[in-house]
Amino acid sequence: METLVSSSFIMDEELALLTPEQDAIIRMCRSFRSVAEISALLRVPLGVARVLVADMVDEGLVRLHQPRLEQGQPDLNMLERVLSGLRRL
Repeated sequence: METLVSSSFIMDEELALLTPEQDAIIRMCRSFRSVAEISALLRVPLGVARVLVADMVDEGLVRLHQPRLEQGQPDLNMLERVLSGLRRL
């Protein structure tokens, strides 16, 4: 849920082959987004967003970035970004 997603470089020809959901994820992940943010922005259940992102990782369309937890503490910067994104909804 807190995993960050960023889009890979995609050629224009490849963009035409994407589903509407994949296209939306590619566009929103030009800056880092959490899977929870993707779920909220697409207005789909979290499980659906996780499957979409996982499929896109397998196809090389997006990359995952795991937050680094120091001494078991959550990354405050990441939490603030998620909170800010949720407030914008």
